[in-house]
Amino acid sequence: MKVALVHDYLNQYGGAERVLETFAEIFPDAPIYTLFYDKKNTFGRFEGRIKSTSFLNQPAVIKNHRPFIPIMPLAAAQINLGSEYDLVLSSSAGYAKGVRYNGHTFHIAYCHTPLRYAWEFDEYLDWHPILKLAASPAAWYLRLWDRYAGQKPKIILANSGYIAGKIKNYYGRQAEVIYPPVDLKLFYRDPKIKKGGYFLAAGRFLHYKKFDLAIQAFNRLNLPLLIAGDGPELENLKKIAKSPKIHFLPFAGESELRALYNGAEALIFPQIEDFGLVAAEAQACGTPVIAYGQGGAREIIEDGVTGILFHQQTADELTFAVKKFLLSSFDPNIIRESAKRFSKTKFKSKIFNIVKNLA
Repeated sequence: MKVALVHDYLNQYGGAERVLETFAEIFPDAPIYTLFYDKKNTFGRFEGRIKSTSFLNQPAVIKNHRPFIPIMPLAAAQINLGSEYDLVLSSSAGYAKGVRYNGHTFHIAYCHTPLRYAWEFDEYLDWHPILKLAASPAAWYLRLWDRYAGQKPKIILANSGYIAGKIKNYYGRQAEVIYPPVDLKLFYRDPKIKKGGYFLAAGRFLHYKKFDLAIQAFNRLNLPLLIAGDGPELENLKKIAKSPKIHFLPFAGESELRALYNGAEALIFPQIEDFGLVAAEAQACGTPVIAYGQGGAREIIEDGVTGILFHQQTADELTFAVKKFLLSSFDPNIIRESAKRFSKTKFKSKIFNIVKNLA
């Protein structure tokens, strides 16, 4: 089978990009199509695999893509794969499933989430009410387009049961759940690394990831908190960090992140995520997770066994959860075993079997 890989855009490296990287390992000859591409921000991991981009592949878009969201459906439709491929495998949180191809091509979409900015833009964009009102026609258009594009793939795979429920609600379709891959050879419990007495938060600094709640809680707790990552909220987060025990670290590579996971008392995870690869990676290192009990976290964390779940998304509740954690004990071996459900080997096997059955 001739296979093409399609991804929304490649100007950052996070959980969705790790999934694409695994697809590229499964299909080493498959080219990658994407709306725009930045070698530096993706650490050169896809260099030599990018076959085509869209008209949005411009420095201004790559640097700040959110203002261009309303025209991304048009950019996706501009990518026409014709009849060149037997299989299109898209990795999408929105736009990749909208590329064009001839009718005989079989399309499998791995859905990280239906398009956030269409269905839940109140939650994901911290805008002034007047700006939200002005943006509502664009959100209405994006909802229509996303529902239409969601009918194109022959098979839709969801990265969690939480997202499978959204696919059912928004697209009216059933989706098989295949959890994203955790590389257990990269993320493992290292007995040489002792606990460092700090708590850890990690990821892209975006409004919906609620790093501000972690900072507010640890301002009160006066406990060490390391925050690893980067993003547009960085300066705002630094302003609210009043405790001298809160420190910001730059984006960490896998070996640095593994060391941070291993040394942390617990990972702080206050957001609602589609899945939450960071939480699964921390558990692969035997580290418990203190998480808001909604979204993908409910499928990763067993309350009281592999972490602590709190049930109101407030700094007060997170503060209480950390205090509860300090009075609890967790077995790192049990936590590590739980994370094996998300192994890269299992992910590859499930994807390969689906494609093999098609062939």
